[in-house]
Amino acid sequence: MPTELYNKNGHKCLMFTDLTEENGEAVQSNQFLIVDGDTGAIIDPGGNLAYAPLYVAMIRHFPPSRLSAILASHADPDIIASLDRWMTATTATLYISRVWERFAPHFCKPGKTDGRVIGIPDGGMFIRVGATELIALPAHFLHAEGNFQFYDPVSRILFSGDLGASLGTGVKPSEFVTSLKDHIPRMEGFHRRLMVSNKILRFWAKMVRQLKIDMIVPQHGAPMRGPAVQEFIDWVEGLSCGIDLMTDAEYRIPDRLSSRVA
Repeated sequence: MPTELYNKNGHKCLMFTDLTEENGEAVQSNQFLIVDGDTGAIIDPGGNLAYAPLYVAMIRHFPPSRLSAILASHADPDIIASLDRWMTATTATLYISRVWERFAPHFCKPGKTDGRVIGIPDGGMFIRVGATELIALPAHFLHAEGNFQFYDPVSRILFSGDLGASLGTGVKPSEFVTSLKDHIPRMEGFHRRLMVSNKILRFWAKMVRQLKIDMIVPQHGAPMRGPAVQEFIDWVEGLSCGIDLMTDAEYRIPDRLSSRVA
């Protein structure tokens, strides 16, 4: 069952959290369906592990044939490795950073994406879904070189991609986090490793403070709402990560004995 994030006046946002469970082989991921009237869009539809269960689950709420857009925050396999199957099952257009515009077709059979990929410019863009528009917000290097988040002005939800992700056995993706303090240990390691630098996080925080955000919903783990939204923005604004933490100690030729895999 999806989690209903918003449902009012024909505008609906659904989150699918249990299609790919976290285990020793694959990381848990969330997929999202935005519906406005008789038109829909999916955000980060996932890899081949997610395709069949997402398609079946979606049919209960919205006909996939009416999807107008596939929105990809970046080009990782857990984001759009299922692209070939979505290109077959729908007539939707893929929106992805111009950085990945010519890489995304590698997920598909030859010719499948012809005329169906729109590269999002670095500055972002507005993407029409029904009578409304989603905003593709620049989130470059958080964590991909060409990276976007998607803001829905109607529901005031920020679909934040990998930023805000939480992992581990204590995470319940279908339950909202309303206070960040106890949640930070589930996010800290991921963010310190996969976000590029505090400089970029500060730019991001300055940008999103201009928006009215009721929820921050990442692609992995639990969504945030209430006080946790501002607490998260404040937390990442001061977080050292990525290249901030690197030294020449991380760039050495490996020792033959210590690098062997048991």
